[in-house]
Formats: sequence, structure tokens, C-alpha cells
Amino acid sequence: MATVTRLFDSHTQALDAVSKLEAAGVSHDKISIVSNNADKWHSGTGNHNAGPLGDRNGDGENDVADGAGKGAATGGVLGAGAGVLAGLGMLAIPGLGPVVAAGWLASTAVGAAVGAAAGGATGGLLGALKEAGHSDEEAHVYSEGVRRGGTLVSVKADGDDAQRLQTILDGSRGFDATTRGEAYRQSGWSGFDAAAQPYTSEQIELERAKYR
Repeated sequence: MATVTRLFDSHTQALDAVSKLEAAGVSHDKISIVSNNADKWHSGTGNHNAGPLGDRNGDGENDVADGAGKGAATGGVLGAGAGVLAGLGMLAIPGLGPVVAAGWLASTAVGAAVGAAAGGATGGLLGALKEAGHSDEEAHVYSEGVRRGGTLVSVKADGDDAQRLQTILDGSRGFDATTRGEAYRQSGWSGFDAAAQPYTSEQIELERAKYR
């Protein structure tokens, strides 16, 4: 079984991608999401005013945090049925800081049940990506992407289904490791360092601005 992963610059793009995957018939137990939470877009408590992202209807309330905090079908807001998004929970992973995560990749990264606060082993996401079948280079780029404010969506693909899943994720404005890795290296980056300080919300905003 292959693993298809893409990096998204915003939480909302990634959440839309997850909804499209589920709408396309992909079982939610094959989908995983790991998202930087330095800007507190998801409070983990059901706080309606947790942040500016996830506000699909423009009423100033964080619809994603609302649904996930209640354990409800967040996908109902995003146009898909109940699935992996309903299980979003707060986690702490060294080198990344606070993250919102759900699914099999997150479970592997922290060695604990998804949705519970837990401290992961150093480089937990890096190791989980490699275990899922990604190369060392891909794992470093994707881990660094989360550190810089991004969101990973990873999908387990059966047989020849990988191309179909890639098309869905690419069409949702996801980036592969080759494209984003080249951009990182242009600024002198050489690899993910789990001992490095996580990006601040201000640094993340500057980073996202580069790719708009």
C-alpha cells in the first residue's frame, strides 16, 4: 500500500482536501492530517473564537473548532460526511510545537491515541513519514513544512489508486516534497531539525506570504 502526502499552506485548504477525499469515497481511516497550530486556529476546547481560519460562513466563529470540540461531524460544515475531521485533537510534537492532528499518521508520530495531549519522541513525525514509505528527503521536507506553519494530508492508497488521490490533493492546492523542498533549499535550508525552535505565529505569517 502506497502513501500519498501533500503539504498545504493553509488549514482551510487542507480541510477542504480531506472533505474532497471523503466525498470521493476514500475511507476516513486511510486519511491523516497534521496541522501546525501556532496561530491557535483550533482551540481544542470548542471555543468559537479560536482564530480566523475555519470560518466558512463569515460569521466570525471558528466552525472547525466548534465541530471538532463537540466531537461532531465537522465535515458537515465543509461539504462532506462525518470522518477524520471529527477526530481532530491537540498534540505536542518536539520540533513542531502545538499541532492539531487526526488519523493513522498522527498516531504513529506520537505513539499515543489521537485526540489526547501527548509528548512525542524527538523527530516523531519524521520517523512516521519514513515508516509510511516516504524517502528520507520527503520526510524532512514535509516535517519542515509543518514546522513552518503548514498542514499535511496523508492518504493510504490501494493498488493503482495513488494517481487518483494525487489528482485530488494537487487540485486542492497541495504541494509535493520536490516542489517545496527546492524552495526551502534556496534559503539555505538543509534538513528538518527536531531540536530547533518551532516557528512563531509571526514567522509563520511571513512564510505563508512567500507562497501566496
